[in-house]
Amino acid sequence: GFFRFWRGNLVNLIRYFPTQPLNFAFKDKYRFLSNSVFQFWKWFLANLASGRAAGATSVCVVYLLDFAQTRLVADIGKGAAERQFQGLGDSINKIAKTDGLPGLYEGFGVSVEGIILYRASYFGCYYTIKGLLPHPKQTPFILSFFIAQVVTTCSGMLSYPFDTVRRRVMMQ
Repeated sequence: GFFRFWRGNLVNLIRYFPTQPLNFAFKDKYRFLSNSVFQFWKWFLANLASGRAAGATSVCVVYLLDFAQTRLVADIGKGAAERQFQGLGDSINKIAKTDGLPGLYEGFGVSVEGIILYRASYFGCYYTIKGLLPHPKQTPFILSFFIAQVVTTCSGMLSYPFDTVRRRVMMQ
């Protein structure tokens, strides 16, 4: 019925909440590892590199939840008896039993590549654009929001092919 559209969404929410703070925490840690006070390109590349590292680190932490969510969402059947998996734990256990630990990490490589591209372009462009403004720390909310929307859309379009391949590999 109608609620099948939300099957697997709880796992998505569980995965989403640690991902966002991890991205921002790791991004700031990695950004300060490189000296971003000098010239524009060094600063821009530092923003790209710190976003890239933050994205890769967060994927390493939450990948298994993302994998399980993808498998749960794709597990369609008319009733619970026809479904392959009964929930998060059941999906992880069944995949681990049949495919072993490597089976739980199908698509991990392309996931890391995709998130590196997404987060590098997102953080790199967002913080660089904000840094070019006359008073970056006093940017009005609406302008920050607009910059974030443009950067998110562009980053998503740039990394979308990786996401498509990633989900297909997860389903193999």
